[in-house]
Amino acid sequence: MKKIGITGQNGFVGYHLYQTVKLFPEEFSLVEFKRDFFEEENLLDEFMNQCDVIVHLAALNRHNDPQEIYNVNTTLVNKLVGSAQRVNKKVHILISSSSQEERDNLYGKSKKDGRENLAKWSNETSNPFTGLVIPNVFGPFGNPYYNSVVATFCHQVSRGETPKIEVDGVINLIYVSELVREIIDAIRLEKNEHNLIVPATAKASVSEILNTLNKFKEMYQDKGEIPELNSTFELNLFNTFRCYMDIKNYFPRPYIQHQDPRGAFVEIIRLGIGGQVSFSTTVPGITRGNHFHTRKIERFSVIMGKARIQLRKMGTDEVLEFFLDGEKPSYVDMPIWYTHNITNIGEEILYTNFWINEPYNPSDADTWMENVTV
Repeated sequence: MKKIGITGQNGFVGYHLYQTVKLFPEEFSLVEFKRDFFEEENLLDEFMNQCDVIVHLAALNRHNDPQEIYNVNTTLVNKLVGSAQRVNKKVHILISSSSQEERDNLYGKSKKDGRENLAKWSNETSNPFTGLVIPNVFGPFGNPYYNSVVATFCHQVSRGETPKIEVDGVINLIYVSELVREIIDAIRLEKNEHNLIVPATAKASVSEILNTLNKFKEMYQDKGEIPELNSTFELNLFNTFRCYMDIKNYFPRPYIQHQDPRGAFVEIIRLGIGGQVSFSTTVPGITRGNHFHTRKIERFSVIMGKARIQLRKMGTDEVLEFFLDGEKPSYVDMPIWYTHNITNIGEEILYTNFWINEPYNPSDADTWMENVTV
């Protein structure tokens, strides 16, 4: 059992790493980190003393004064090294540096100097150190106008705004879940690599990204269609886009019913990819689900009966509730990293149609149990 501490655990990458580590309770345990620890030596030393592994993600990415970025980032590393020297125990430290190391800017210089400072500490103490040099990271829950151009564009497009392309360059990208796997692999293998280049998993121009996001908005957000996804990158970008939508006010979405003397016809889903379709009956008072997915796209459609669908983003307390009635068939899609359930709140049998973008595979189910209400 390795005890892992994550500085910046509430940041973009920190959130995803923290939530993923929690999925392996027999292998890892988490040591909680608070920003105040960097202000009090005794608190930082206590944190250091509890950890077998520290992943240093805390950093300032943007500021009006580039010198402030350099000062903050190098100071945080200096404090971490100072604590490691005082505690004087074996600890594996990993740091997220950036492919901007080689650029002529103070952010890149701050990341490179911090990585080299920790490499020096590792050489002097024989402690393992992993210096991860990372390309541009994108994924759900990043801060627009701060973490990445993808976060900014997803936020703007999903709200009907028109993003402006400043420079239409080609970007090397890695999806945040792919980066998290790299970090966890380095922890498991205790990699002592001071300049570990993390390869990009995708490459796209700024205009290509924006065009794809506009397509997602038109097909999915405006029409309810699942677009054709031709690569893992497009799947990851689509799941990212979905998480920037105003989910609370977007769902549930009504279906169009076509009625004649024979009855009614409703098209459940129109899509450019395959997957698995199923349906369930649920007796009154019963709840199904209470799990989440990290990559799957899923749609719950209520055909007959009354249902309450609940969603909660992992790591938060807010529970979103949607009420659906078969008298007016409608659906709710499940964003990734949102635990969800469905309850029959009526007096009759509830009929629900489920679509998911990949068939169930028991050896790689991507279904993680977690109650919505805690």
